[in-house]
Amino acid sequence: METRILGNGGLEVSAIGLGCMGMSQSYGLPGDKGEMIALIRHAVDRGVTFFDTAEIYGPFVNEELVGEALAPVRDQVVIATKFGFGRDPDGRPGLSAVNSQPAHIKQAVEGSLKRLGVEVIDLLYQHRVDPNVPIEDVAGAVKELIAEGKVKHFGMSEAGAQTIRRAHAVQPLSLIHISEPTWFRRPEEEVLPILEELGIGFVPFSPLGKGFLTGAIDANTQFTSNDFRNIIPRFTPEARQANQVFVDWLRGLAESKGATPAQIALAWLLAQKPWMAPIPGTTKLTRLEENIGAADIELTADDLRDIESAVSQIEVQGARYPEALEQRTYL
Repeated sequence: METRILGNGGLEVSAIGLGCMGMSQSYGLPGDKGEMIALIRHAVDRGVTFFDTAEIYGPFVNEELVGEALAPVRDQVVIATKFGFGRDPDGRPGLSAVNSQPAHIKQAVEGSLKRLGVEVIDLLYQHRVDPNVPIEDVAGAVKELIAEGKVKHFGMSEAGAQTIRRAHAVQPLSLIHISEPTWFRRPEEEVLPILEELGIGFVPFSPLGKGFLTGAIDANTQFTSNDFRNIIPRFTPEARQANQVFVDWLRGLAESKGATPAQIALAWLLAQKPWMAPIPGTTKLTRLEENIGAADIELTADDLRDIESAVSQIEVQGARYPEALEQRTYL
């Protein structure tokens, strides 16, 4: 698989990475540990070098899984993890509050290093902006960790344009991490211009709309009780029915290319900018192969114009997060 340089810091990753969150949470029951390790190692064999985790995934167990799976090839891959959520009463990270106090960042990094079984974190993201901590203090803490040799690159997830600019002035950012850019236009309008200006890479996560753009989900799909899509407005039956028109359109283009809707969506993202690398997640070997195959699909200029036109004409129904979680983005 081709590789891409993301950011001015020279971070080189495979054009398509692997998001590992769903192996431990969010999409029904966690995957079997042995099977998930085998899946991650198969991804490496197929040329994937970019793997994404976070302390809150599981929590903790996803970092342990990724670290164990990649230990034999540690020098061949890039591992990204994240800090930024506070601790619940049981001492585990939870979604109830954000925390980017410098002391907390350094504590979180020590835990991540241990769970991943590594001496240095390739890419460290702030998972969500903490409105109670100046971003200059956050960037300064990461700068110190880089100077100490514990972190190589700094990134931010779901941050607003001006916060990105302020952080970058203290410690240059390598990457920005944003959800569902295929049909969520705000990154294109607000964030991509500043990334291009400052030389920062872009990593779309959930690039397939939490599975919706695969074409395997429709208005009648039933999710298990522990699948977090049950609480996402975009996944109500009514929203899925309304948004099906875009998947149907993608399927038509995909059939003309001998591809799948998911592959067209990923190929379209790859064609946007050379400093963009999506990280679709999966627990299934067939989906992994499908996603990797998107890197070989060439879209013509007419294809790209048609996709852009289709996206611009569709009014997507339902928010991508529940309101309380959406309020933590673009700060």
